[in-house]
Amino acid sequence: MEVIINRLEEQYRGLLGEVLHNGVNKTSRTGIGTRSSFGHSISLYMDHGFPLLTTKKMPLKTISTELKWFLKGRTDLRYLLENNCHIWTGDCYKVYERVHHWDLEDPEYDIEEFEQKILEDDSFSQQWGNLGFIYGHQWKKWKQTHGDYTGYIDQIAELINGIKTEPHSRRHIVSAWNVSELNLMKLPPCHYSFQCYIADDKISLAWNQRSADLFLGVPFNIASYALLLKLIAKETGYKPYKLVGNFGDVHLYNNHLEQAEEQLKRSFYVLPNVTLLNTDILKGEFDYVLENYNHHPPIKATLNN
Repeated sequence: MEVIINRLEEQYRGLLGEVLHNGVNKTSRTGIGTRSSFGHSISLYMDHGFPLLTTKKMPLKTISTELKWFLKGRTDLRYLLENNCHIWTGDCYKVYERVHHWDLEDPEYDIEEFEQKILEDDSFSQQWGNLGFIYGHQWKKWKQTHGDYTGYIDQIAELINGIKTEPHSRRHIVSAWNVSELNLMKLPPCHYSFQCYIADDKISLAWNQRSADLFLGVPFNIASYALLLKLIAKETGYKPYKLVGNFGDVHLYNNHLEQAEEQLKRSFYVLPNVTLLNTDILKGEFDYVLENYNHHPPIKATLNN
């Protein structure tokens, strides 16, 4: 009998089991309670395959669209919706809905009509379809002021330049946690920083995450940072090596518990491979080819905004 090695699934299943069986019950900002555990990490090697879960089908197109959005420095819903990515709509719609309720009115549009207005109406899109100074803004346009001077730092460009010119520096860090602008974000960053590390001809990446939605969010985050590591590696000429995720509050929402139990029952497959093409990390552009992706069917679960 063939033994399948899949360190991603082994570690991810370990997190699911830990939270399900040893987690504590907590309330949450969304109103949906969670089962939670604190302080966990995963560590993966990129030469073992691309870290995309096989115990449920993962939408790599959506994951790549969101990463492109970050790398372009965009924070608007329109780009996402034009590329059939809906994962951030709920955060904007919730604000739209809340404002109308404050005025004792029902929202004029349901969420599908809201998305259509974002796509078609520039003024509506500007008013309601922006997430504020979240990831992309901080990665590409970190505000810098000195007296009367105001400028913006492209952290991705500086990271790439730093890796090329001073590969062994311990300062290859990008942060999205801009304390002075947290109040200007629809949602403060969940994954708030990452660091790159060079050894010989290899590059590794570790990211830090304060809040980890284990069933829906974490699988996205793993694949997204794996894509980012491959992009940085291709731009700088190194081989992608180690991917590390450090998590603070790791939780399963109470309306994801049954789905997590179902996923734990499933066997896993060998990890797939991803090849990047036509890459331009500074413009947030790349294509990919996903090969040998064997997987179980998706498991539906509510995104709790």
